[in-house]
Parts: sequence; structure tokens; C-alpha cells
Amino acid sequence: MRSHYCGEVDQTLEGQHVELAGWVHRRRDHGGVIFVDLRDREGLVQVVFDPDNAEIFRLAEAIRSEYVLHVHGRVRPRPEGTVNDKLPSGRVEVLAERLEVINRAETPPIHLDETDVGEELRLKYRYIDLRRPQMQHNLMLRARVTRLLRRFLDDQGFVDVETPVLTRATPEGARDYLVPSRTHPGEFFALPQSPQLFKQLLMMSGMDRYYQIVRCFRDEDLRADRQPEFTQLDIETAFMDEDDITVLMERMIRELFREVLDVDLGEPFPRMTYAEAVQRFGVDRPDLRIPLELVEVSDLLASVEFKVFSGPANDPAGRVAAMRIPGGGSLTRREIDAYTDYVGRYGAKGLAYIKINDPAAGMDGLQSPILKFLPEAAVTGILDRCQAQAGDLVVFGADRAGIVNDALGALRVKVGHDLGLVEAGWRPLWVVDFPMFEWDEKEKRWFALHHPFTAPSVADAEALASDPGSALSRAYDLVLNGTEVGGGSIRIHDREMQSAAFRVLGIGEEEAQEKFGFLLEALRYGCPPHGGIAFGLDRLVMLMAGAGSIREVMAFPKTQSASCPLTGAPGPASPAQLRELGLKLRGNT
Repeated sequence: MRSHYCGEVDQTLEGQHVELAGWVHRRRDHGGVIFVDLRDREGLVQVVFDPDNAEIFRLAEAIRSEYVLHVHGRVRPRPEGTVNDKLPSGRVEVLAERLEVINRAETPPIHLDETDVGEELRLKYRYIDLRRPQMQHNLMLRARVTRLLRRFLDDQGFVDVETPVLTRATPEGARDYLVPSRTHPGEFFALPQSPQLFKQLLMMSGMDRYYQIVRCFRDEDLRADRQPEFTQLDIETAFMDEDDITVLMERMIRELFREVLDVDLGEPFPRMTYAEAVQRFGVDRPDLRIPLELVEVSDLLASVEFKVFSGPANDPAGRVAAMRIPGGGSLTRREIDAYTDYVGRYGAKGLAYIKINDPAAGMDGLQSPILKFLPEAAVTGILDRCQAQAGDLVVFGADRAGIVNDALGALRVKVGHDLGLVEAGWRPLWVVDFPMFEWDEKEKRWFALHHPFTAPSVADAEALASDPGSALSRAYDLVLNGTEVGGGSIRIHDREMQSAAFRVLGIGEEEAQEKFGFLLEALRYGCPPHGGIAFGLDRLVMLMAGAGSIREVMAFPKTQSASCPLTGAPGPASPAQLRELGLKLRGNT
């Protein structure tokens, strides 16, 4: 039906006949000559319908947007003054000699040139939305990314192995999607949050190097970079330590960016401990393009009478941190109040600040409602430590360490974007040495910071059990421009160590046997040291495409409420289906 894609027609084809098929992007009637921009996934080409060919001209008069056409014609140069250098086909046009209207189209609810169409409408008519050149580009970029990742891993001896989608629930940190079993009444499968245990079992089986581009499911609250179903590049390998794995994965990501975006990420990627990342940036996934940092000032305020500062400064679980905003002295009181409201979302009770008008004038050169509560020595020490200069603004967080880190870490990113402080380019970072466990004060128990199969840095099970709070994990996250794109770890390959980790998490022997008996049993039969990593493919492509949401790089995503406007999913099950599954719906009581 076609000899070329529309976007492939250029001046090298002048004088040749081509067969084209595609959609009408735009139709124009200029002085009796009809012009149609014909579109397919590769781009546009201008097709001309001359009134001298009365038969096809009559057909062309009835053409409207999104009609599907089949055109045979001759490629010729565009007349002087009509060249469009923005298109690969912009120096030529196709003089139509035959035309077939394959299918007509009603006026679409989405106009492809509009940029302010609501997302609900876009997702309801996704098949039309996907015709937009940007969406076509994003999906083709995604296909190219997955192709290159597969090629790299194939060349490195990794084997593509599929793992089950119907499995059982495992603690991965989010709610499972459950699937009732008809053949086992009252029992349920769970859709996998990741193939974690299966890929570890593959290492025990001797597969040695495994990968899979796999669909995963998590029933959690959604954000711009989260979906109830998402895609991972999942990787596991035996007989490699964390340095071996991160070096190989770093090479894969460098080659990917070089081939797809012609970008050199440099080598090696810098490394930063979890503790340093949180101390300097408030988060374990810092955006290094933003030149703002948190500065610890607890020691300078521990003895002041102002309890707002001295309280957290003397609390082992508290923190007082400052952040210098270059040029921030020009912010108005209304703008500062807006930032105060912003940090309130993260639990902060307020946002103290000092404007530096004239450092040479001492306290008289400063402007702040908190100066009257602070001795001059403390203020001078803070400004010196922050290296504050004239025209700067220094803001403070004082509270429990978690609240200060969350609030100032988020504020750092927002201010960086608001004030145009974000540097251009790409800043990759490995974050390492995570805590093995974190304490939940509400539930009074330990939780695994990553997952319970992550290997600790301690040498034996006894050391892990005796002091779980100080144990570090052999985990590593790859962060790119403030987004975590990959996370992994060395896994526990010793049965006693795995049992000790379960006990720290409050998983007793009976529960461990019920939920993970197959894993504990497998560890008895010669498990090699192994580790791996999973990359969020949606997030990675989102960053590479310059998109603001992973929904922009997924063909058929869900909304923020985990629904599909296109298909109406989720939907009710029929009474017959529920009876077969042994289910009965409760009323809204």
C-alpha cells in the first residue's frame, strides 16, 4: 500500500513516484488548488491536488481532518518561497495522481495541534492523542531504549527469562493487587510488585545472569512518576559484588545516553553515602544540578534561649539546618509566606529566615523577625558557615530531623526551579550505604529500608540481631537529576542471615515458613553470592524524553485515581463471576 513513510519523502526522491498512506493532518484550499498535509508516524509530507485532475480533485474537496488516505503521486520541488525547512520533507511536495479515501473520520474530540487539552479527555481518546507527533516520538524513543538495553545485556551474557505474574503476596512496601482463585476457593494470587524472589531463585538455579523487561503492580497512592502498573528492567547476576554490578550498569546507562541522546554522562559516576545525601540535601535522591545545600547549625543554637531552635538542637532526634539562597534577599514577604505554606505540607511549623542586606553593618545589615531572639555570635556563626553574602536569604528548619530534611529538601528543589538556579545537563549519582532498617515510632518496630532480602554489611547474623539500628545495607540506588531511576543490592545468600533479618523485622519462624518457606528451603541447597538491580523503565524514558510525567511515555496509562477513562476499568464483576469466585460484596456501611 505504500513505498515510503510520509516523513521519508525528501529531495532525494524528486521525479520519482511514491505510494503513501496516512492521516490528514491539515487541509488547505488555495485558489482552487488543494493542499493536504499527510501524516504518519515518521512525519508529514505535503500532497497537492491539482484541479486539472478532475476526478481526484472532486474526492479531495470532501477530505477533512483525520481522514485515512492512500495516495499515489510524483515527488516534485516546492515552488520558490514555499519551502519549510522545519520538515525533512519541507523542500518537496507530492503531486497526487491517484487517491483512495480508505476511511472517513468525524470531527475528533481532540485537535492534535492543541496543547492545553485536559488529561482526562486525552486518556479517554488515547488512540487519537497518540497520533500527536510528540506522543509518537515518545513511544518510538521508548522502543529504541528497550532495544538498546536488550542488546547491551544480551552482549554481556544475560539471559531473558520470564517470571510468573500470578504469584503470592510478599512484603515489598506497598499494597498488593489480589486475584481471587476460582480453583482454590478462598485463596488469592497476588500480582508481583517485582520478580525479586524469582530472580534470586534463578541465581540459585545456576542461570548466572538474568534480565527481564517486566510488568509490575503496586496498589499505592499515585504521583506523576508512579502508576499502578509499571515496567522494570530487572537484572540479577551471581558471583559479582556491588562494585562489579554498579560499574557494569553504569556502562550500560552511559552507552544508552550516548546512542539515543548523543550525551556523554562522563565516568565514573560520583558516589555518595546515604548519610551525606540526607545531611547535605535532605533526601536520598538529590538533584545535583541545584547548587543549594543544607548546612547543619544545631551546635550554634544549642544554648540559645529561643526554644524553637534550642529544643531541636539538643534533641538527639532533632535537627536545625540552614540553607543559603543566593539572591534570595529580593524575595517579597508574600513570596516567603508562600514558601512557608509550602514547607507546611511536609510537617514544618514555619520557615524562619534572615535577609542579608549589608554584611559589613553587622546585625544592623540584617532583616528578620527572629533576630531579637538570637545572640549576635550565633547569627554571625550561621552566616559564616553558610557563606552568606549581600543580597542572599538564609532560611531555617528546626524540628525532628525527618521533618527538617523533608521540608528543606523539597524547598531546595522548588526554590531552585522558581529562581532559575537549575543547571543544564545531566547529573548521575550512585547513593550507597543505606541503613539496613528504619524504626517506625508508631508501630514500634523495624522495617526494611529496601526489602528484607538485602544483604547487610555486617559479617554475621549475630551482629545483625544485636544492633540492627546501626547496620548498613549493601544497597545502591542510581539517581539522575533528582529522580531515582534504579535501585538494587547484594542479596542475602545465607539461610541464617536471612532468618536473622526476618526476626529483626518481627517475622517469626512460623510466619517466615508460611510466607518464605520456599526461599529458606532453597538457601539450603547451595546458593551463590548474588545481587542485582531494577531500573524503572518508565521513569528513565520520561527523563530522556523531557516529559513531565511517566504517563507521557506510556501507551495506555491510568489516571491519578488508578482508573482508565478509555476502557472504563476498573468495572464491576457480574453476580455470576462473583459466585464462581466465592466472593460477596459488602455494602457501603
